[in-house]
Amino acid sequence: QVQLEESGGGLVQAGGSLTLSCAASGRTFFMFTMGWFRKAPGKEREFVAAISRSGGSTYYTDTVKGRFTISRDNAKNTVYLQMNSLKPEDTAIYYCVADKRDLTGVALSGGNATDAWGQGTVVTVSS
Repeated sequence: QVQLEESGGGLVQAGGSLTLSCAASGRTFFMFTMGWFRKAPGKEREFVAAISRSGGSTYYTDTVKGRFTISRDNAKNTVYLQMNSLKPEDTAIYYCVADKRDLTGVALSGGNATDAWGQGTVVTVSS
């Protein structure tokens, strides 16, 4: 099993940037597709981005394409989410997930039956 811990959230003005990190425990990090979901107040949980086990492939929801970049360092058991040109509508709790399904499976899962979740990190974008 893997345990996840996010960091890097905070308050930023619209147009600013933040980088989220998610550190994983254990020796099996490389076996998981890694992803980010978010939950905004009053809205449903939403898929944000995912990255394949090797890091060679990525997948984004349309609303963040061109602004967010997901990456991973398997030597450090860490996945990152670089967020640029942030908008107030990006305000949410961001969760890191580990999943044994492929990119499409993670994106379509809605976060259900995921192997592991982090505790979340809060991102607030002011206008």
